[in-house]
Amino acid sequence: MTSMFDQINKIYKYFLLALRGKETEFTTGSINRAIFLLSVPMVLEMIMEALFAVVDVYFVGKVSVDAVATVGLTESVMMMVYAIGIGLSMAATAVVSRRIGEKKPKKAADAAFQAIMVAVVFSIGISIVGIGYAEDILRLMGGSEKLIANGHGYTKVMLGGNLCIMLLFLINAIYRGAGDASMAMRSLWIANGLNILLDPLFIFGLGPIPAFGVEGAAIATTIGRSMGVFYQVFGLMSGRRIITLTIDNLKFKWRTLQRIVRIGAGGMGQFLIESASWLLLVRIISEFGSAALAGYTIAFRIIVFTILPSWGMANAAATLVGQNLGAGKPDRAERSVWVTAHVNTVFLFSVSILFFIMAPEFVSIFSDDVVTGEYGALALRIICVGYITFAYGMVISQGFNGAGDTKTPTLMNIVFFWLIQIPLAYLLAMEWDFGFSGAIVSVSIAFALHAVACVWLFKRGKWKDTRV
Repeated sequence: MTSMFDQINKIYKYFLLALRGKETEFTTGSINRAIFLLSVPMVLEMIMEALFAVVDVYFVGKVSVDAVATVGLTESVMMMVYAIGIGLSMAATAVVSRRIGEKKPKKAADAAFQAIMVAVVFSIGISIVGIGYAEDILRLMGGSEKLIANGHGYTKVMLGGNLCIMLLFLINAIYRGAGDASMAMRSLWIANGLNILLDPLFIFGLGPIPAFGVEGAAIATTIGRSMGVFYQVFGLMSGRRIITLTIDNLKFKWRTLQRIVRIGAGGMGQFLIESASWLLLVRIISEFGSAALAGYTIAFRIIVFTILPSWGMANAAATLVGQNLGAGKPDRAERSVWVTAHVNTVFLFSVSILFFIMAPEFVSIFSDDVVTGEYGALALRIICVGYITFAYGMVISQGFNGAGDTKTPTLMNIVFFWLIQIPLAYLLAMEWDFGFSGAIVSVSIAFALHAVACVWLFKRGKWKDTRV
């Protein structure tokens, strides 16, 4: 009994230590301890991101089925924004963590600034297109004229204000690469906490604030995440974090910029390929009507609620790989990935059982439309089947990215999400008459094959020789 109490007390102390973020160097000591100290703030960070996604669709679901479908269509296009932000984030984590492992924080800060500048350039172009062509984008995605008329404001605000989303991803990746995961956690909690508070105000209106409907969700998101970015930037300029931007860092450094762009291009391509496959999957699903699209959107948001915390663990693995390769400890980097993958698998397996059994109950929280509920429950159950394999694939992919090898995951995404998943989804849904369920089955099949390839390539060990 005493031993169990001591163990709980020890875990509690580690938990508080992880939240404080006092430790940022993880190239020595227990691997399990390092994973725990990094994973706790990263998982809590991603839980807030996941909670944001669920709360957002909950309030939008009170507006109409078309409003939920608008979010689904826009999110599919926003995947391109996420792709660029996350692609640059992969580069930032890889370079920053490697420089921290080498005990070169000044060069880590140089890399951080170069990555931020690249993100700003991309964001400006996306804002121009999003503001000017919001209606055309929804029409291209298969939205009805009624949906476009009521929902184009949401698309315009989300794409027009994409800079706050991109920088939130990127600067948090910089903090994570430095091992300062608690700072990344706090910035996201601020951003999404504000979004959750503002969502009902702007969607339904209150006092002098008019009811913006679905557009209000985008306004709340943009305000909340902008505040998160201000907090991030304040931390970078404060001089109290391991990554500190000074006047000397605020200049172009061509060699560092080239390195960021090279690694980031692979990361962008990797995520763009995966995101575009989801976009095409949504296009196939839209053929079955707004109820099917809304059901899939709800199921996807519920899935995100558990996948994002898993990404927190995967991000911890990426940081450990980068820092330990920088410190000249490739075997420790490899062990970190395997241990994290095992833990992630146990977590997602437990969640998949719960979702499979209670799929209708979870979907009904977000929509009382019977047909939408049936589609959503079916999608949730089918995707859960691929959860276990996805747990391994996501962690090992992040292991490659943490090493700076973004090329290998990119090639795997081309094969499994373009050459296999999309053609299979079309054949099952449209040619072989399995309909909506056929399109969703292709997702689980692609997950499984992708995970097998990840394990095989990671064991070969070529990623250990990647230069960053």
